[in-house]
Amino acid sequence: MKWTSEAEGAVKRVPFFIRQRVKKRVAEEAERQGSSLVTLDHVKTSQQRFLKNMESEVKGFQVEACFGPTGCPNAVVADPELVHKLEKKLEQRNLREFLKEKVQGPLKLHHEFRVSLSTCPNACSRPQIVDFGIIGALRPEIGAEPCTLCGACREACQEEAIALDEGPACPVIDFDRCLACGQCLKVCPTGTLAEGKKGYRILLGGKLGRHPQLGRELPGIHSEEDLLGILDRTLDHYQKYNEKGERLGEVLKKRPIGNQSFLKSCFYPFGQTVRIFNGNHCCRLPGASITGQGLIHTIHILRLPQNG
Repeated sequence: MKWTSEAEGAVKRVPFFIRQRVKKRVAEEAERQGSSLVTLDHVKTSQQRFLKNMESEVKGFQVEACFGPTGCPNAVVADPELVHKLEKKLEQRNLREFLKEKVQGPLKLHHEFRVSLSTCPNACSRPQIVDFGIIGALRPEIGAEPCTLCGACREACQEEAIALDEGPACPVIDFDRCLACGQCLKVCPTGTLAEGKKGYRILLGGKLGRHPQLGRELPGIHSEEDLLGILDRTLDHYQKYNEKGERLGEVLKKRPIGNQSFLKSCFYPFGQTVRIFNGNHCCRLPGASITGQGLIHTIHILRLPQNG
């Protein structure tokens, strides 16, 4: 179906998180009126219908994804089924009925629990500002093949996380800077840089609105199985402590996840060094040495705490 430039321009001004839904409703409005051309009048009519019946549009959650699973060259993980698995998890929670019990007044789209998947650290789907953000990650490691000090990896790294050590000839990776995008692996001609841990970074509690905040990153890179388990535990936390239909970020301010039992359930990597964004409620784990300043701390898990 063709669109006039005025109609396309009007839809482009709609907030990004409902743009696709609005565009679909506008096209349906044009079809309802028997038109093969979408005009500005169809946009205005659909807008009024949408505002009067917004609650009927609310399903309790939204899952968004970048184009990675369909062939983006930057994707480091690209499972086309992951979106469906996420939606299935959320559907099982009956979040629309849950929110109707909590929210005073009609439901609106900003009440929905939002999940966003980006298959690389470019994060095109904006996982930093949703309740549960997912970023594909591939961490490099030094393999057995000798390095020729060609410098291709250093040139490819936008984070300046790679240096070259001439004795012995070897790349040196600063993992405090590395975002696990995997670009250095693509350009290494010798195979000195090899695939390390591959999976997903997870951010919790991001949102826009009156009090915007970025999601806080959980430590480590997680497998798909662990990711789905963490989503389940996050939803448990969200539904247990939600009082008035507030977003996860607001729930976490009252009931922070920075407690030992939740961190254990989120698969803190035993015996490994990990990074955590140190918010107001970053816990001090018994048996862990914590170093660093500002937002990024390095935590080495020496032993898991016994009491949650």
